[in-house]
Amino acid sequence: MKVLLINGSPHEEGCTYTALCEVAGELEKAGIETELFHVGKQPIRGCIGCGYCKNKGNKCVFGNDTVNTALEKARDADGFIFGSPVHYAAASGMLTSFLDRFFYAGTVLKYKPGAAVVSCRRGGAAAAFDQLNKYFTISSMPVVSSQYWNMVHGNTPDEVRQDLEGMQTMRTLGKNMAWLLKSIEAGRKAGVTLPEEEEPQRTNFIR
Repeated sequence: MKVLLINGSPHEEGCTYTALCEVAGELEKAGIETELFHVGKQPIRGCIGCGYCKNKGNKCVFGNDTVNTALEKARDADGFIFGSPVHYAAASGMLTSFLDRFFYAGTVLKYKPGAAVVSCRRGGAAAAFDQLNKYFTISSMPVVSSQYWNMVHGNTPDEVRQDLEGMQTMRTLGKNMAWLLKSIEAGRKAGVTLPEEEEPQRTNFIR
């Protein structure tokens, strides 16, 4: 089993990375393989809703950034954790553009557990955390929780490590993700099948 941890911060080894590493450590202790993936510092275009990905094997039409690379890695992942710094009480603009395209194209995400992690200096974490969780709940993904909302506070990695409750929350998140992945695997081996899907019903409010 493998969890893909996506770092949506422009700082490759900053506060968000520090939080994700704490989660990854607990996953690895539980025998879960992890991979940290940095979205990078280059501009990421937003989704234009062209539908290309639906007809081209879940590949985005914009192939010159990290989104398609991450989509390939997603095929082999059993769970996902998305980390972001807090920018104006929201996820980073770069990660938001990344996730809009990643989730629009990523049909391989369905029924795989997901979790969000946010880091901030002081405020805005709850709003950013709420924004990120919406990607999971529109994609039939089980949401993994912890003992508190998945957030850490600090202006530097050293300060984040001093947030003892935040670090503990990250470790609990890793343990909970490992437990859920193993439970899903046990259910699969016991013959539990995925939910039967209905034909999608689209209801427009203006006709």
